[in-house]
Amino acid sequence: MTIIFFASCKKDDVTPELTVTPLEISLNGEGDTSEFSIVTNDSWTIQNAADAWLQVSQVTGNSGSASIQIIASKNATGNRRSTVVVVDSNNGQRRRINVSQSPTIYPSYNTSPKAPDATGMSSNAVELAAKMKLGWNIGNTFEAPGGETGWGSPVITEDYVKFVKASGFNAIRIPCAWDWHHVDVDSTAHIDQNWMNRVKEVVGYCVSNDIYVLLNIHWDGGWLEKGIKNITPVKQDSIDAKQRAFWEQIATAMRDFDEHLMFASANEPDAGNAAETKVLAQFHQTFIDAVRSTGGKNSYRVLVLQGPGTNMVLTPQLMSTLPKDPTPNRLMVEVHNYTPSQFCIMPEDADWGKMAYYWGKDYQSSIEPDRNFLETWEWGNEAALLSHFKMVKEAFVDKGIPVLIGEYGAYRRDGSNHEPKDLVTHNNSVDYWITLSTKQARQNGMIPFWWDIGVALDRTNLTVKDRRTIDAIHAGAK
Repeated sequence: MTIIFFASCKKDDVTPELTVTPLEISLNGEGDTSEFSIVTNDSWTIQNAADAWLQVSQVTGNSGSASIQIIASKNATGNRRSTVVVVDSNNGQRRRINVSQSPTIYPSYNTSPKAPDATGMSSNAVELAAKMKLGWNIGNTFEAPGGETGWGSPVITEDYVKFVKASGFNAIRIPCAWDWHHVDVDSTAHIDQNWMNRVKEVVGYCVSNDIYVLLNIHWDGGWLEKGIKNITPVKQDSIDAKQRAFWEQIATAMRDFDEHLMFASANEPDAGNAAETKVLAQFHQTFIDAVRSTGGKNSYRVLVLQGPGTNMVLTPQLMSTLPKDPTPNRLMVEVHNYTPSQFCIMPEDADWGKMAYYWGKDYQSSIEPDRNFLETWEWGNEAALLSHFKMVKEAFVDKGIPVLIGEYGAYRRDGSNHEPKDLVTHNNSVDYWITLSTKQARQNGMIPFWWDIGVALDRTNLTVKDRRTIDAIHAGAK
């Protein structure tokens, strides 16, 4: 007898199939839509635990393929929200889709975007950098509480701007607060228009006198600064929203200035490691997107991005890539230089170290040796300073990305801030640091902006108060 066995094809013998794409969906806060696809060989169902804010176009289906639309309502919670949408097939397979939505905290201020306008905007970042020689900071003024006179500065006049130019500086940095004392409606982050108009007036002083001007968000109560730990994933949504709201307003108000005006995303953002630098990059991306979205000349404006802490060591180490810009070759990088801080800016002795009055191997004091910054202190000696410039040059300048030294300085001490016993050596040491730092910036293809709060140039009488400092800057620039 011959027995023949016939194999039968039953449903249970079919390999279970369930493909869902994509498995990650990110929605914007205004009320967004997206979709995902389902391919399966059995019927399916969808579980949506977030139906209070997320709607799904179809929750059941049969074998085959289907396209499912998801619709999110506006997210006014102030926080990112997320959920997991679960797709189950009757063949036993399950897939999870992670859905997140950013918040809408403030209204959009990009209410009147213009078509791109390249008039007066022909220079790319490298070409624009070549036009700038020496920069000057109007410090402790527009970032002061209550307005430009809040920390004792006189009102800035066009004559002062002309005086800065006559003193040999063809670029001016305007450190500026916006949130701090200048928002008239906190709930909407709306900037007081009187303040906006005043800042615009001073920018106009610079542009009309053929001076390049860098306008930023500076200190501003600390929401994006050193010492305030806001550059974290937890704070990312609220900080990102403020960055967007402010830059949409600033960019719209300043949109008609030509390439003499540059925008800087921040000042000294508090990022010190790779994870924080990644969050900082998102804030810079928001800045770029906000400015570009307003159109007009802003479509081509050169934008300046700050390295983590604007630190000359961390920036080349951690800022290996720049955010995406739809306009090519219009980005610069900014770092600051107060190395070593014990000599340049330290206001008093601390438990971790003392103020240094003398810096440089040829400028050590025998009268007051305990105030020497020793060459053996490798974190801030001459060799370290030169290596910092080299690192920044190799990371950015050599790759066609211009760099601004947005702040630098070393300052003379007198009776009001601990007078050195060896004043001749101290002053010579300060001259040497200024000349060397300026020279290194220029030789390494960077534009240095001296930080001044009215110490070197008198803002009222329009006279040079510290001739040695001005001469040392120009000596380095040569």
